Amino acid sequence: NPYAGLVNHLRAAWLSGKTRPIEYRVAQLEALGRFLDEKKQDILEATASDMGKPSFEAYFTEILLCKNEINGTLNNLSHWMKDEHVDKNLVTQLDSAFIRKDPYGVVLIIAPWNYPIHLFLVPLIGAIAAGNCVVFKPSETTKNTERLVAEMLTCYLDNDCFAVVTAGVQETTRLLENKFDYIFYLCSTSVGKIVMAAAAKHLTPVTLELGGKNPCYVSDTCDVQNVARRVAWGRFFNAGQTCIAPDYVLCSVEMQEKLMPALREAITEFFGSNPQESPDFGRIVGDKQFRRIRALLCSGRVAIGGQADEKERYIAPTVLADVLPSDPAMQEEIFGPILPIVVVANMDEAIDFINARPRPLAIYAFSCDSKVVNQVLERTSSGGFCGNDTLMHVTLTSLPFGGIGNSGLGKYHGKFTFDTFTHHRGCLHRNMGLEALNALRYPPYSQQKLGLLTATFEIKRKGMCTLL
Repeated sequence: NPYAGLVNHLRAAWLSGKTRPIEYRVAQLEALGRFLDEKKQDILEATASDMGKPSFEAYFTEILLCKNEINGTLNNLSHWMKDEHVDKNLVTQLDSAFIRKDPYGVVLIIAPWNYPIHLFLVPLIGAIAAGNCVVFKPSETTKNTERLVAEMLTCYLDNDCFAVVTAGVQETTRLLENKFDYIFYLCSTSVGKIVMAAAAKHLTPVTLELGGKNPCYVSDTCDVQNVARRVAWGRFFNAGQTCIAPDYVLCSVEMQEKLMPALREAITEFFGSNPQESPDFGRIVGDKQFRRIRALLCSGRVAIGGQADEKERYIAPTVLADVLPSDPAMQEEIFGPILPIVVVANMDEAIDFINARPRPLAIYAFSCDSKVVNQVLERTSSGGFCGNDTLMHVTLTSLPFGGIGNSGLGKYHGKFTFDTFTHHRGCLHRNMGLEALNALRYPPYSQQKLGLLTATFEIKRKGMCTLL
């Protein structure tokens, strides 16, 4: 296997204990911070070249949010690493019972192209903080960013413990043949199944951050202009190439008629009368992706936008009205600047519509009535939820981010990333003496021993009393 030597080299480094001291972890995390500071302009230029990403969006997602993750981790790492002492029963009162935070070992991170710095750096931060050695593979789709990571990031990190692999589909398949101690994969559901199957051969645990069709319910009682701005921002940010973007709107016929002019106004406010000329609207990442998204424009009727330029890989911010569940745009994750609107009679029908489909990565609900938002939250299931806005829940490192069912497995962000890459090792360190206390569990057995053993080990439900 072409990657066996690399993996073995990192495993030897991990077994040496090099990554375990907190001083080492802090130094590597600080190096990541310097990379973001010193290569800021290179990152902005690479992401602009790869997908026309506006510098505002690139700085916010690829740099600022990553620096927040680094600083939040550095602020809390010593606390996260400490042994966690736990409750004990009567027999173990004189002993030490604790959870040790051990690194897994050599872990693999496979990143996608839509946020090509953020979506490998955030899991990498947690993997380093947890004390692992890491192989990370940036996406080959965003060539300029891949080259930047391969050539420049390696100058900041310890190459004995951290390695970048540039690989296409065939090479990644060979990479997955190696034994890793944890695999973190971000991309599509279909490839996620392949990664999970490869991991199963080695019984390797995985986190899968996938996608899905994220519904956005808009009730009849809401501020239409505010809804339009927040939905348009979430849908058309990064030219719609965001795994948690609102994928389609569910609303009544009356609300659809109100939303259309408000959405048109919001799009014009954001990108001008000709979004193709706006410096604040990105492009589709590749020709294959462009053709796939353009084919979805036949769904329903184009109410706003609909223009496409294959040479520029430009698709206008588009809203589709009167979309049917059977239309092409409702059969797959859109992952582009198209927003279908599906008409439902009421909230109950919207909830039934959501629950009849695979559980999404995010659900959005808009209403001036908090009871409506809470109803959608309580009666549905998704990786995350945001009421009266879009995307913003992902900016909080205090919230776990991850999917459920088809939209993923596991969670990360902040301490959740540290925990994901940490083996929580249950430990009991007993006193070598006091052997008389152990006699109750040794043969020969008796009813008297069982009664005493029960009294010392039994956990009683709080609030219950025993009648004597």
